[in-house]
Amino acid sequence: MPKIHKMAVVEDGAKLADDVVVGPFAYVGPEVVLGAGCVVHHHAQIEGQTIAGEENEFFPNSVVGCVSQDLKYRGGNCKVLIGARNRFRENSTVHIGTEDGGGITRIGSDNLIMVGAHIAHDCDVGSNCILANNVLLAGHVVMEDWVVISGAAGSHHFVTFGQHSFVGGLSGITKDVPPFMIVDGHPAAVRGVNFRGLKRRGFTEQQIEPLKMAYRLLFKDLTPLTTQTGELERMYPDCAEIQTLLAFMRNSISGKFGRYRESLRGKTTSEEEDPPPHVSGN
Repeated sequence: MPKIHKMAVVEDGAKLADDVVVGPFAYVGPEVVLGAGCVVHHHAQIEGQTIAGEENEFFPNSVVGCVSQDLKYRGGNCKVLIGARNRFRENSTVHIGTEDGGGITRIGSDNLIMVGAHIAHDCDVGSNCILANNVLLAGHVVMEDWVVISGAAGSHHFVTFGQHSFVGGLSGITKDVPPFMIVDGHPAAVRGVNFRGLKRRGFTEQQIEPLKMAYRLLFKDLTPLTTQTGELERMYPDCAEIQTLLAFMRNSISGKFGRYRESLRGKTTSEEEDPPPHVSGN
């Protein structure tokens, strides 16, 4: 039987696993589903069609599942889907999707959403990501796995953050962030390889060294990017990380304003030529 404080509000229709804990003055809406081990602290608010897996923790004043701030939202059947073991810290917010964006905001597993961070409508957040204090994700943003965004960085809509990338604090992100790289500044620019983050996650020197060469050729050399991508393919034909990086860069170049997903604007997820990466861990 869920442990629900007598001063909490859990609406009829909500589906809570037997060991869910709901603190005083918390609110759980009628269409919410919470998996085993979830904790809803006092004054937290979960509403709308929010479906969360096991062991998620919602800290005081976090708000998940509210209606989108997109003025084009028409009251449709939109939702938030959340994996497992995420932490939504104080004052963080997550909004449901919109009809024009596929209707779903997705969050994977093992993410840390820090104080005051915002995940807007139709975002697709992977797993093992960190959004530091006051990070702002606009609508339709994709974060692949293992992305770290430092405090108060803001993202333009339709940006893609590549896997294992790191974004410096207070950065203004208006273009896609390449995987494995550090991006920083306002306007943001690629500053180097995220080698410390990669080492922490078990990448070897043999995997990291080609990425250092890729950084020099793609982001420091003034030679046209198409020439450099061909050179990298010749140098590292069997390097999975280089192939991932090059595929990402080709997509970004083909998009609008440095944002691949901007070129897909107006299409639902089912209509996209290259849909967002699968959110692992759900």
